[in-house]
Amino acid sequence: MEVLNESAPFNFSLPPGFGTRPSDLAMSVVLVCMVLLVMLTVGCTMEFSKIKAHLWRPKGLAVAMVAQYGIMPLTAFALGKMFRLNNIEALAILICGCSPGGNLSNIFSLAVNGDMNLSIVMTTCSTFCALGLMPLLLFLYSRGIYEGDLKDKVPYGGIMISLVTILIPCSIGIFLRSKRPQYVPYIKKVGMTIILLLSVAIAVLSFFNVGKSIMFVMTPHLLATSSLMPCFGFVLGYLLSALFCLNAQCRRTVSMETGFQNVQLCATILNVTFRPEVIGPLFFFPLLYMIFQVAEGFLIIGIFRCYKKIRPSKEETKMIYKATPTEEAIPKALENGTHKEEYPQA
Repeated sequence: MEVLNESAPFNFSLPPGFGTRPSDLAMSVVLVCMVLLVMLTVGCTMEFSKIKAHLWRPKGLAVAMVAQYGIMPLTAFALGKMFRLNNIEALAILICGCSPGGNLSNIFSLAVNGDMNLSIVMTTCSTFCALGLMPLLLFLYSRGIYEGDLKDKVPYGGIMISLVTILIPCSIGIFLRSKRPQYVPYIKKVGMTIILLLSVAIAVLSFFNVGKSIMFVMTPHLLATSSLMPCFGFVLGYLLSALFCLNAQCRRTVSMETGFQNVQLCATILNVTFRPEVIGPLFFFPLLYMIFQVAEGFLIIGIFRCYKKIRPSKEETKMIYKATPTEEAIPKALENGTHKEEYPQA
């Protein structure tokens, strides 16, 4: 990749009033409500004893952390080299690769019957570790790409807000599961319905807010990197967890946690670091990346559901033989193994 110290300005401008329109405010409110509701619903599937077990025996957590902060930044850096991205493009995908796992990983882990206790522990720990690991990784990988100090651009406030939106609603969900379990089925059912409706609202608002502007970022090499990076995350996260002999439920969880990145943090860093006329259409790169994350996540869900239907369950394949009662005329001696056949006398 050709290393450039300065990027050429783009002939590009954001939509008028972008970020301050009523639709932008509505989008922010809907996103916050959705995240809080997702975490509350997920919290209702968790148990404190299992969370404690993951913390005391952190094998799964350690594998997930290595996958999150080892595989993804290296993958982002390698894709930038492979497709010979310019400095701003390589930096955009690198920031995505160095970001912690996002809340989408919890939703999709739930959809593939993953270990939700591990999922929340991993999301919490990766977000907390981002306070130190994210600036360190950006410093190491961005050398030669960006001559400024990206460590100063890490949104520590945004990371802390992410932690709050994870911990508080999840804690409420765990409390309800342990103290008011009769309410949990209703919360889960209503919560998933509202989440689906909010997802539709987010899709509509995103299309209305961004419009055709995202088309500027849909170049062949950015489409390729945006599609390959989460795919590598899903696959390599699963393979790494299989290598360390995690169970199937934990493997699916680590795969989701590795493939899904917190694109909100990526967008914040790009917005803080570069002016719109410098970054150009790459301002919308995190949105493009999120589209591919979600699309590939739904593909995995579809494959998993088909696999569950095709594969016969253990209960169906297990043959249980039971002794059937014989006629009442059989003497009790048969029970003791002393039965003798009696023949009629001639």
